[in-house]
Amino acid sequence: MKVQFLNLRKQILKIDKKIYSSIKKNIRKSQFINGSDVINFEKEFSKYLNVKYCLGVGNGTDALEIAIKTLKLNKNSEVIVPANTWISTAEAVVNNCLNLKFVDIDETHNICLKDFKKKISNKTKAVIVVHLYGNPAKVDQIYKICKNKNIKIIEDCAQSHGAEFRGIKTSTFGDISTFSFFPSKNLGSFGDGGCVVTNNKKYYFSAKKIANHGGLKKNSHLVIGRNSRLDNIQAGILRIKLKQLDKWIFKRQKQANLYYKLLSGIKQIEFVKTNKNTKSSFHLFVIRTKKRNQLKNFLAQKGIETSIHYPKTLPELQVFKKHFNYCKTMKAIKLNKQILSLPIGEHLQKNEIAYVCKNIKIFYNV
Repeated sequence: MKVQFLNLRKQILKIDKKIYSSIKKNIRKSQFINGSDVINFEKEFSKYLNVKYCLGVGNGTDALEIAIKTLKLNKNSEVIVPANTWISTAEAVVNNCLNLKFVDIDETHNICLKDFKKKISNKTKAVIVVHLYGNPAKVDQIYKICKNKNIKIIEDCAQSHGAEFRGIKTSTFGDISTFSFFPSKNLGSFGDGGCVVTNNKKYYFSAKKIANHGGLKKNSHLVIGRNSRLDNIQAGILRIKLKQLDKWIFKRQKQANLYYKLLSGIKQIEFVKTNKNTKSSFHLFVIRTKKRNQLKNFLAQKGIETSIHYPKTLPELQVFKKHFNYCKTMKAIKLNKQILSLPIGEHLQKNEIAYVCKNIKIFYNV
């Protein structure tokens, strides 16, 4: 049996006709930029998240860079970022000419509160809270810390579409938040896409100006901005997929529970923990094992695709080497050598998850 890590074709089998119809509609009407689907998607996604404002942009990286620029942080301000995340999170800080500082992770693979408190200095003006793997971070406690010290919160929700903390969707705790609609996300387009969301009207209009060459109208340029738009064809696809999102997350949760059930007796495996009163979107299902590479190779021989998110922590990358010295003893670096992402998603069936677990048990002689 072959078990694919990702199959976007299978994901849309029940909705492909609607998607093709939407694409044809926009081609027929020549609605490619700032069309009705963009406007309607922004409204529908805002409603889904229960947030006031949503701005579609070109991709998740743009969303982060625009969100940071919107906060208008002073020169030499410091922004704290978790050590284990995709490079865009840190890249966006550097591209805004701000100072970057890495913080360690806890057992949820999100920001470690203890290390976060240690890393805060007089220069710390913002923190980017990543909900890695779709697993909500401790946003309530982070919020309390930041409120007392006047630190802005940016939520990076690139992997947490539909995830909840105490019944509230991620992206609604920060001053401003971002999403990616990269095709592999739980809510993904057929190309690049992203958005910025906020409950702050001032931030929304500032972000809108930045994303549209510095103005709210054509030929009106009030600030130095950029060109970053969610195109109408992608917005139409996202509108259709959004209606399926909760159903897809529910299926991922059932698959995760099956993994927990079938693998819980293996002492050599640890699960990434989740915080209490949270609902993970299970964008990824990640385990930890000291025999990670051997297990990965064994599963590949059995036709099972796996992945590693991510092969190196950010302080281990050449581009951030100046940060490595204060990060070298971090838990993030130790755990990074043990993480393995198992197949999960709408394209899979129960028997395929069982097959993965069966072979993991064979590997460990359980």
